[in-house]
Amino acid sequence: MNHRIAFLLLLFGVMAHGQQITCSPKDRSLFESKITELQQIKASNLGDTLVMVGTSFMGTPYVEKTLEVGNTETLVINFGGLDCTTFVENVLAFGAMLKEEQHSFDAFTGNLETIRYRNGILNGYPSRLHYFTEWVRNNQKKGLVEDITSELGGVPLNKTINFMGTHRNLYPFLADDQNFEAMLQVEKELAKEELCYLPQDQIENKEHLIQNGDIIALATSIKGLDVTHTGIAIHQPDGKLHLLHASSKNGQVEISKLPLADYLKNIKSNIGIIVARPTLLPL
Repeated sequence: MNHRIAFLLLLFGVMAHGQQITCSPKDRSLFESKITELQQIKASNLGDTLVMVGTSFMGTPYVEKTLEVGNTETLVINFGGLDCTTFVENVLAFGAMLKEEQHSFDAFTGNLETIRYRNGILNGYPSRLHYFTEWVRNNQKKGLVEDITSELGGVPLNKTINFMGTHRNLYPFLADDQNFEAMLQVEKELAKEELCYLPQDQIENKEHLIQNGDIIALATSIKGLDVTHTGIAIHQPDGKLHLLHASSKNGQVEISKLPLADYLKNIKSNIGIIVARPTLLPL
């Protein structure tokens, strides 16, 4: 009887850190296998550690909207399918565990909640860091990353970020008026912040300043959006910078075949990148 209760709790969600978690028994088992595997990592610095964590997910299917589960926001744990953002979040959460010599599932979920939500607290759908520029800014305040775009020669990006507010029908949780009004307020606050990006034609000349493990976000010309994709920087034997990411085009976590500078030239809406360097101070 106790085993059946435990199974149901994992399947439909458990409470940890005061918040509900959605995690299947399969994903809980995958966590145990993953942390055991990752504890064997030997890397000389944080960036290389994160790359090794990221490559451990190679071949994992790309699945969009992995966090849109149920009728209320929960901390979704899904190792069987990742989108570009959840891939980066999982890599950072595991990276923090290795850095702090943590081993438990509770430590992982605590790290993931801290990374995924505004000020580290899950408080409904609007508390999730939906816009990646806010994700970077808020995680910088937590001491988890440092936005180095301006140091690389980044320039201001003057545009209104309001895609969710102007495309309400694309987001099921925004059917709730309270969620919608809260997201409009989030967008209002975003309008007060200056954005910075490294133009596409400058990336090749600056790629030697980007380190393994840096987070790369793809800035876009699409109206209302800040970025369209994200991944992790990885230098390859060809001497060029590539992107380790959950690819929607090829349907899995992979390393881009083309160097980053060339890869971006094939994306019509891309204007450049935003770069955040993980620091992962204690969570």
